[in-house]
Parts: sequence; structure tokens; C-alpha cells
Amino acid sequence: MIEFLKEVYAVMWSDLRFMRHHFLNIFIMSIMSPLLYLLAFGYGMGRGMTYEDIPYVAFVVPGIVALTTLSTSFSSTSTRINVQRLYYYSFDEMMMSPLRNSAIIIGKSMMGVIRGSISGGIILLIGLYITPDLHLTPLLIASILISCFTFSFLGIMAALLAKSHQSISTFSSLIILPMTFLCGTFFSVSLMPGAFQFLLYLLPLTHASICIRASALDWVFPWTSLLILLAFCASFFLINVYILKTKM
Repeated sequence: MIEFLKEVYAVMWSDLRFMRHHFLNIFIMSIMSPLLYLLAFGYGMGRGMTYEDIPYVAFVVPGIVALTTLSTSFSSTSTRINVQRLYYYSFDEMMMSPLRNSAIIIGKSMMGVIRGSISGGIILLIGLYITPDLHLTPLLIASILISCFTFSFLGIMAALLAKSHQSISTFSSLIILPMTFLCGTFFSVSLMPGAFQFLLYLLPLTHASICIRASALDWVFPWTSLLILLAFCASFFLINVYILKTKM
């Protein structure tokens, strides 16, 4: 176990150095979109609105936190690995080292997990300050971390399968962008037509939004959604290990 953790740290070391040297730029990039969503939907469109007897801003903040884990974690891993693999070829050099594939996947995911956790945590702290309906709970922290790992693994998968930088943009347009607005981040999935609800429940962000919102608002926790989110996380991880083993 100690050797495995050393391998994970060896993989993530360069990403940690990158974040250290570009922390201000990374911080601004990670926090701007969530803040704009909060201002536009929480205070612009949602001022005076309620949902199930709670202010709409309290409803939408957990959704924005879930959305932040998606956008930040996915973009952090997918963009960096895509550049390292297709332009600098440093990823190929790492593949030639005696590192386990699982350690490479987890190590490369940590940049997305750290950035997603920081960005989501800042939005959550703002939400805790502006509305008393939100609560910081262990299940909330666990849900955010699982979401960050899930979308970091998704970003790695997209980067490993990408043939060019344009492929990442296409994947984002077809998969990430629809999830951004449709997976219960700004409204309840239950408001959608039945057939459409079924499709949305097949997407990981829907379950991340449900788990984060329920734990933040002290609603009955949706253990089924948490298990589904964990299944997505494990599936993306295993797919990445398989890609490294057979395609790289």
C-alpha cells in the first residue's frame, strides 16, 4: 500500500507543481463561472422564488456546487492530459516508467479532485453565508469528493480517447454541456417529462446533484443515487485502466 501511494504521489507531483505556480490563474478560472451562475440564477432569476418552502437560492446553491465539481474536475484532467499526450508527449514517457496503471489514473485524477473540491467548497461557503437553510454535513463532504473523483475519471477517459484537441471540445459540447443545464442543477428533474427523466437519470451529474442537494438541505439522503454515483466512478476508473492497458 505504501508503495502504491508513493507511485500515486510521483504521478501527481508535476500537477501539484503546476497548480502551485499558476494558482491565481487557476483559482480565477475555477471560480468565475460558478459565481456567475449563482448571481444569474440565484439572485437574478430566483429572487423571491421558493421551492418546497425553501428560498430558491438555497435550492440552487447545491446544484451549482455539483455543477462546479463537473466542470472543474473534468476540464482540469482532460485538458492537461490531452496536452501532455498529444503535444508534449510527456504522458508517453510516464507510461514507459514502472508505474501501475491504477496509480497513474488516480495520480492524474488528483488535480481535478483538488481543484473541484476547492471551487465547490468556495461556492458552498458562500451559500452557507447567504442562506441559513444549508448545512455542512459529512455526507455533503463525501458526496462532493465522490463527484470530483467521478468527473476527474471521466475527464481522463475523454483525454485518453481523444485524437485531437478538437475531440475534447466535441465531447464537451455533446456530453458536458447538456449535463450542465439538464441534470437537476437549476431545477428538479422531477419537473421534466417522464421519458426525459429516465434519460437524465442515466447521467452521473443528476445523481451528484441529488446527493449534494439532499445532504446540504438535510433532506432524506438518497442512498440509491449515491450507489449509482459510486458505480459511475468505479466504471470510469476501470475503463481508464483498460485503455491504458490495451490502447496506450
